[in-house]
Amino acid sequence: MILKGSGVALTVLLSCSVFGFAQQSKIDKLTGNAKSGKALYVRYCITCHGPHGDGTGENAPHLDPKPRDFTKATFKCRSTPSGELPTDSDLYNTISRGIYNSAMPPWKPLTQQQRADLVAYIKTFSTRFQEEPPSASVVIPPEPARSADSVHRGAELFQSLNCWSCHGKEGRGNGPSALTLTDAKGYPILPFDLTRGSHFKCGGTSSDLFKDLTTGLDGTPMPSFSTALRPDQIWDVVHYIQTLNEESSRGFFHFVKSESRTHESRPQ
Repeated sequence: MILKGSGVALTVLLSCSVFGFAQQSKIDKLTGNAKSGKALYVRYCITCHGPHGDGTGENAPHLDPKPRDFTKATFKCRSTPSGELPTDSDLYNTISRGIYNSAMPPWKPLTQQQRADLVAYIKTFSTRFQEEPPSASVVIPPEPARSADSVHRGAELFQSLNCWSCHGKEGRGNGPSALTLTDAKGYPILPFDLTRGSHFKCGGTSSDLFKDLTTGLDGTPMPSFSTALRPDQIWDVVHYIQTLNEESSRGFFHFVKSESRTHESRPQ
C-alpha cells in the first residue's frame, strides 16, 4: 500500500510528546512499547486511522463502517463494562482478530510483540489511558447446557427486548429501525445480520456473544444488557442467536430442529 503524504504524517507523529511514547501495554508476559509501535502504525494503520489517530486517514472516506477514532477512546470490542476503557488484551485481541465485515483485517502476520507495541502506541492518542485506572473485565459464568428450551426462552427475550426492531424478526439486520441508526459520530450504521454465520464483530464463540450482550458495543446503538437481564437469560439469548446461523449445516439451528423432531416423535 502506497502512503500518500507520508512526509506530513511523519512530521505529525514525530511531534508527539516523550510522555506519550513512554506509554506501555501489558499483555500476559508481553510488554509493548509505544515508540516501537509508532513505526508499525505509520506502515500499516495510518492510511485508515490517520496521523492523529482520529479515523480520518486518506482511505477513510471510502470505508463503511468508518475507521475507529482512537482519540475518543471508545471501543466496540471490550471485556469491560459499557463506557469503560478496554484492557490492553482487548485491544491486542482486536488487532489480532480484526473486525469482521469491515476494512479492519486480522493482523496475525505481525509478531505478538509487534501487536503489543501497536497497542501501546494506540493508547497515546487519548489521555484517558493515562488518567483513568484500568477496569476489571466482566465475569463470564460457565455456559449452561444448550437446549431447545433455552433457545425458546432466548427467542422470547429477543422479541420482548425489541432486539428485532434493529436486527429484524429473523435476525437479518433489516428491522424497522435499521435505516435510522447512526454511530457515536453520526455516521449511518446498519445492525449486524445475525444469519450470516458464526463470525461476529468481536469474535464468534459463545463467550464472545455473552460478553457483547453484557458490555454492549460502545460507539454504536448496541447497548449493554447487564442490568436488563440475568446471566442465565443472557445465555438464553446467546443460544437463540446461534440458531439463526444459516451458513452451516452443522450449526446449532439444525440441532434444535433435530431436538424438536425427536420430541414430536415420542409417544405421548
